[in-house]
Amino acid sequence: MCLGIPGQIIEITDANNKLAIVDIGGVKRQVNITCIIDEQHPPENCIGEWVLVHVGFAMNRINEKEAAETLRLLQEIAEVMSTG
Repeated sequence: MCLGIPGQIIEITDANNKLAIVDIGGVKRQVNITCIIDEQHPPENCIGEWVLVHVGFAMNRINEKEAAETLRLLQEIAEVMSTG
């Protein structure tokens, strides 16, 4: 099973190499944003967007509500696993 974790793009660090910093629950990671940009949606337009991150890549843009719900569910899973 593949699992994408929601994160918010907070900075474009290298537009030429399509790299950005994403905040994932307070942890900042560098990710590749190749999958979510194109000529109509350049890197500089990605700041503030929520994305699903998987193995170092922002795989898809999601809305803030969807990100919050996914983070809540992941937190619930973590709590159940820690008590089980």
